[in-house]
Amino acid sequence: MNGTTRKREPQWPVSVGVYGVLFLCGAVQGLIGSFQYSRAAGSVPVAALVCCAVILATCVLGAWATRSVSGAVLPGIGWILTSFVLSMPVSNGSVIITSTTPGKWYLYGGTLSVAAAVVASFVGAARRTGRR
Repeated sequence: MNGTTRKREPQWPVSVGVYGVLFLCGAVQGLIGSFQYSRAAGSVPVAALVCCAVILATCVLGAWATRSVSGAVLPGIGWILTSFVLSMPVSNGSVIITSTTPGKWYLYGGTLSVAAAVVASFVGAARRTGRR
């Protein structure tokens, strides 16, 4: 054995860390959005639309950075779990995400944004493998 050969360190701890951070990023966005979605400018639910755009960008950029579909799926799962858990009523009857127009735009628009990002990441992955 000469002095120039080194054993490669395993890469899985870094991958687990990156995917964990992406999941937490989506969950934090869901937490913040669940309390801020109802801010509106007139009759337009601006904050809900901004939240949808932000989770779409997070998922697309996560897929781009990791070069995998999992990079889009994990922040989306974090966002969906957090948002939908906070939209469920509790035993005393209070609800964080109400069944109003901004609430529907936030939940359904965000879910469609996550789905669109996952589809876009599949298309990107197919293009990358097609070029090889």
